[in-house]
Amino acid sequence: MISRKKRRLWPMSWPALLALSGAGLIGLSALVPEAGAQAASVHGWAEYAGRVLIVCAAGWMIALLTDWRLAAAIERADISVPDNLAARKLRTRMLVIRRVAGVLLGVITLSVALMSIPVAREVGLSLFASAGVAGIVVGIAAQPVLANLIAGLQIAITQPIRIDDAVVVEGEWGWIEEIGLFHVIIRLWDERRLVTPLAYFNQNPFQNWTKQNASIIGSIFWSLDYRAPLEEMRVYLKRCCEDHPLWDGRVCVLQVTEARQDRIELRALASARSSPEAWDLRCDLREKMIVWLRAQAPYALPVQRLEGHFSRERGDGAQRGDRDELRRMPDTMDTGDDWKPSGAPGVGRERRTPDEKDIP
Repeated sequence: MISRKKRRLWPMSWPALLALSGAGLIGLSALVPEAGAQAASVHGWAEYAGRVLIVCAAGWMIALLTDWRLAAAIERADISVPDNLAARKLRTRMLVIRRVAGVLLGVITLSVALMSIPVAREVGLSLFASAGVAGIVVGIAAQPVLANLIAGLQIAITQPIRIDDAVVVEGEWGWIEEIGLFHVIIRLWDERRLVTPLAYFNQNPFQNWTKQNASIIGSIFWSLDYRAPLEEMRVYLKRCCEDHPLWDGRVCVLQVTEARQDRIELRALASARSSPEAWDLRCDLREKMIVWLRAQAPYALPVQRLEGHFSRERGDGAQRGDRDELRRMPDTMDTGDDWKPSGAPGVGRERRTPDEKDIP
């Protein structure tokens, strides 16, 4: 079983082996005498190769040591605790610096390695100059890739977003999962991933729900009848918030925010320690209030009202026609109390046969 310390030291063996190989090539070229033009050429290239290997080994070793230090700082930043604002700030800054430092060390190592070869010294000098501040500033205007790289440095310094921030980007709600060299990965609420370029956060507006702290206020809406018992609802909402484990004890109010033609709109505000807890708290309060209204105040539920006055104009001719129709009715027809002649008003008529007046 390899101990933790040995596992950390194990990657250092590769640059050490590379440095030993370079030193061996240089020592071999110094020990072997030069004999002839061809041997001198081989002797010179062996020396150059040894120098390149030593430079690469030194750059590799410095990159590993830098990465270890930054990784240790990232591990110490525990973002699993409830109040993790300082940890998220440190973790975001160290992650961005870790990636940028790796790129810069790679460019510097390559430049120094090429400078050790006379033929490629001019190329190495140009690369070394491009690694400077002036070269980076000029590259921002010319290369979108470098623009994203500098945007990462700006995010590390100003920190408009941090690891595990709750954000709303392009209408999608999620958490900052990873900040890379060129892209930011956002873990959405349904486990999807939204990938955006780093420069997006310096050029476009977005919502950050955890910029100062993770606590947030959630809103719940109901559309009810005008007869809704507002005071009783306020008392019940307060009791529900006090009994709920996700409520942080700061905000719990009920307000009438809209009065429409046929109903009113109520809005409840309740605070929670984080956005996921606020979502669950909103859903629970909405459901409990609906159940309470159905049981205690069903008249407050929204209804559709139809009110109007219906009238019908009838002349004497129509009434005479009804009487004539009644007289023409055959004896075999059922003339019970429920029968009404066509066009008659909605009231019952007295039952009568054509020969009733002839009965003594």
